[in-house]
Amino acid sequence: ITQEALDAGITAFDIINEALAPGMKIVGDNFEAATIYLPQIMMSAKAMKAAMEILEPILAEEKGEDEGVGMAVTFVQEGDIHDIGHRLVTTMLGANGFEILDLGTDIPNEDVVEAIAKNKGKKMLLVGSALMTTSMLGQKDVVRLLEEENLRDSVKIMFGGAPVTDAWIDECGADGTAENAAEAARVALELMA
Repeated sequence: ITQEALDAGITAFDIINEALAPGMKIVGDNFEAATIYLPQIMMSAKAMKAAMEILEPILAEEKGEDEGVGMAVTFVQEGDIHDIGHRLVTTMLGANGFEILDLGTDIPNEDVVEAIAKNKGKKMLLVGSALMTTSMLGQKDVVRLLEEENLRDSVKIMFGGAPVTDAWIDECGADGTAENAAEAARVALELMA
């Protein structure tokens, strides 16, 4: 269907923003309302990934050199392997012009800081995810380590995941959070502006 949309002249950006992202929002809303369950979430994520495999090369072509909004370093906090939300947010950031450096799941804080240090000088956004309260606590340590290494001012920070609230963002010293992948892309672009 994604290829058919492209063949019909619909842009990759419009396919993402007018079809895929709203579709994933519906999936997320239905999951929250308990009208669908994890198998449907996983099927939806698989479909989104298949569509993005077609669209990402086109988006990269359309974006051109040095036109991106910055680099997004994405990861799932150490002690956590839940990655559906992480993958959706990473995909949406890429679709919105970010160069992506996806560190993966269960990533130690030191590895996160090292990735930021290696890319110092680039316009950067750090996006961390945690589904469990126990792993969420490590987000505060990431901010502290970035401050200790004098890297905090070189990066905007977003954290997300089920236990993450606006109050937590304030407490740990991050810059933003979002309820879903589409909102995360919007907040990310605002932070980078």
